[in-house]
Amino acid sequence: MPEAAREDGRRAFLGGAGWNGAQVAPLAGDASHRRYFRARLGGRSAILMDAPPETNADTPAFLSIAQYLSGQDLSAPRIIADDPLAGFVLLEDLGDDLFSAVLSRSPEAEAELYARATDVLIALARAEPPEGVPTYDVDLMPELATLPCTWYAPCQPEPLQTAMAEALTPLFSGRLSVALRDFHVDNLIWLPDRGGLRAVGLLDFQDAALCHPAYDLVSLLRDVRRDVPISIQAREMGRFASALELEPEGFALAAATLSAQRNLRILGVFARLSKRDGKTRYLDFLPRVWRLLIDDLDHPHLAALRAVVLDSFTAPDPAKLEALR
Repeated sequence: MPEAAREDGRRAFLGGAGWNGAQVAPLAGDASHRRYFRARLGGRSAILMDAPPETNADTPAFLSIAQYLSGQDLSAPRIIADDPLAGFVLLEDLGDDLFSAVLSRSPEAEAELYARATDVLIALARAEPPEGVPTYDVDLMPELATLPCTWYAPCQPEPLQTAMAEALTPLFSGRLSVALRDFHVDNLIWLPDRGGLRAVGLLDFQDAALCHPAYDLVSLLRDVRRDVPISIQAREMGRFASALELEPEGFALAAATLSAQRNLRILGVFARLSKRDGKTRYLDFLPRVWRLLIDDLDHPHLAALRAVVLDSFTAPDPAKLEALR
């Protein structure tokens, strides 16, 4: 749809929601085709999510998961108005205190913020999942781990997919819980005045699915966007496993395996964002993605997967990164 028509749609939606005449300013985008705007009117502010239906089929899922999270007494943004067929949602404005911004200006808050975020994940792991949520398991995860074979370094995907499936299969014999699937410091907002679990504002959860309970925890602690201290990783991994009564060695293997799958997928996604979509800024993260991946694969039970990865790909050195632009 032409941008002028989309802008007219945004204005019409805001007018229908009682925000006619609001000042609208764009916010920083993310890796998707969604866009976000801050709307201001008469001292009020709200966030407008623009998710064109031709490129986003997940607006109904966003609304459903937002309702579920609020029902768990977590701080998903309140829905002010929505038109899922047109791809517009007007959301409560939770402010600008992303965890990443708070950590930049107040590094002494690091331990508390990661502990609060882990508490949210413990609560989600204990909660009864909602109906109708898709499952993210061995039917899909191995295939997504082969994205680097298309976008990072051309190779045959079958050996990697087979090795990944073999590593993942033992993890899915137990109870699954809701994973928001993009749980990291750029999608969490610090709301200390709310207290408790509600002090953590939640964003970008439309891809939520049932998965192993550790999936979002490794997204948080094995973050491709920033280095999380080993001491914090160890403490929060230990607290999470203890709270859910998970056997430590099995949990450590599950965390390494899930993190390896996630980092392989991200390696492919970030390469695709650069080569296909021109979003070259994501290449800056690839050296950390690779370091985390190799560290994940150091687990002795992942030796077969490690061999396939190292046979298929090389580290993102400067020449490799330049070739991905």
